[in-house]
Amino acid sequence: MDATPEERLTRIEAHLAHLERQNEALNEVVIEQSRTLTRLTAQLRRITESVENAERERIAATNPKPPHYQ
Repeated sequence: MDATPEERLTRIEAHLAHLERQNEALNEVVIEQSRTLTRLTAQLRRITESVENAERERIAATNPKPPHYQ
C-alpha cells in the first residue's frame, strides 16, 4: 500500500534529521583531528629542532677547533 504524502514527508524529515546529526558528529571528528594534527605538527617541529641541535653539538664536540683558532 502506498504511503500518504504526510507519511512520506514525515519519513523524509526523520531521515534528514538523522543525516544532520550524522553530519554534526563527523564535523566534530574533523575538528578534533585538526586539533590533533596541529598539536602533533608542533611537537614534531620541536623534536626535530632538538635532534638537529644535539647533532650539531655532537659534531662540534668531535671536531675540536685547531689550536690556531682558539
